Amino acid sequence: MQPRQRILVWRMIPLAGFLLSALVVGIHLGAVELSLAQIWQGLGNSSDASHVDTILWQIRLPRLLLAACVGGGLAVAGAAFQGVFRNPLADPFVIGASSGAALGATLALLWMAGSITVITATWQIPWLILSAFAGAILVVCAVFVIAALSNIGRNAPLLTLILAGMALSSFTGALVSLIMFLNHEMLTAIFSWLLGSFSGRHWNEIVMAGPVILGSGIVLWLMSRPLDLLSFGDETAMTLGLSIGKFRMLILIAATMCTAACVAVSGVIGFLGLMAPHMTRIMLGPRHGLLIPGSCLLGATLMVVADTLARTIIAPAEIPVGIVTALMGCPFFLFLLISRGQQTK
Repeated sequence: MQPRQRILVWRMIPLAGFLLSALVVGIHLGAVELSLAQIWQGLGNSSDASHVDTILWQIRLPRLLLAACVGGGLAVAGAAFQGVFRNPLADPFVIGASSGAALGATLALLWMAGSITVITATWQIPWLILSAFAGAILVVCAVFVIAALSNIGRNAPLLTLILAGMALSSFTGALVSLIMFLNHEMLTAIFSWLLGSFSGRHWNEIVMAGPVILGSGIVLWLMSRPLDLLSFGDETAMTLGLSIGKFRMLILIAATMCTAACVAVSGVIGFLGLMAPHMTRIMLGPRHGLLIPGSCLLGATLMVVADTLARTIIAPAEIPVGIVTALMGCPFFLFLLISRGQQTK
């Protein structure tokens, strides 16, 4: 490892420290505050049946770890999408993954409401997750098919991926709105999922989504060099021997799988996948070998902080975490938009 790379790796240590601190604060805060001594004792005695261990192991720890997984996954997917599209304003939902997941989850909620005797309470959450995941994958596959069918010219695929994603996102969003309009009794359940939340999440969600998020993230990290080459443009990447179509497809599939798994367990949470890669790029530079793991750590930290704020800022009530990330991310997005416009003058 070169001296400059070693220095950049050392810069990631504070990011890991920020994440650990955010997790400790998140475990500490809540309706029942836990002291550091109680947290330390509870972590070493997971088999105890005291109220502290119940709060720690059954409520806060799985929720915060899931928030960290989702935040890290969305940030990694955001870094990959920004690299492959060469667009700093791209985010994990650019080709319709969130809208597809929203439609899948909405249909699952509607079906479960009419078939409550068929699906037991134990299987309702897994069924919801699988339906959201399937919806995201189906919509993104449709986007890929449209891009392949309209492959006219060298620059067509990137443009048509974005345009097809926007079109299908609008279409599936309209379907979700139609379902909500026709089923007033389901408004609360559907709307709360669309706003994003980690309320009521347990270890099962981590077991179901964690391996997909981790596996997709590793694949994207292994694609760091192709992402670096793609950022220089297609012609330069081809000159350096990169098979553009092959690697672009692999990167988009892995990023989509990661996004779909995140959205399936948390609902639609926007802006974080846009913020974290940009903030990490400022600290660590544009090389994806460090940008992807750095974005993962920072995205996980931001999501843990957002979820902690969501459940404590107006306690005992809880704000959907998607609202908190939107309040955090919207000013950041506008700042990026204005800065990008001034740079192009």
